[in-house]
Amino acid sequence: MAENKTILIAEDSSVILNLTKKILELQNYTVVSAKNGGEVLKKVQDQKIDAILMDLNIPVKNGMECTKEIRANQDPQIAQIPIIAVTGNANNYTLEQFKEAGINAYLPKPLDFDMLVQTVKEYVH
Repeated sequence: MAENKTILIAEDSSVILNLTKKILELQNYTVVSAKNGGEVLKKVQDQKIDAILMDLNIPVKNGMECTKEIRANQDPQIAQIPIIAVTGNANNYTLEQFKEAGINAYLPKPLDFDMLVQTVKEYVH
């Protein structure tokens, strides 16, 4: 189940990060976080990540750029990590752009926590 599964939350808002982290920890996930795109790329190299909740508006490299870099990784374990986009500005992107970047699913802000848990469970087996 969720035990031994690690979720990376890429989020620069500590309020959203802390809430999301608590919700996922209640589901027995291990949670690591990154405040910017540079940290995201480093964490996926340094440890096994089972899914990423990717805020699209993070500093350094935005979520779309990070997703494209992860998808281009030579290591299939990294390149295939499920990525769930989280954004308050979904209207800035089309579903086509999400697909092209390699995003598996999308959650709008404000986050619906039931939907969050359901979506993470769907992609983390």
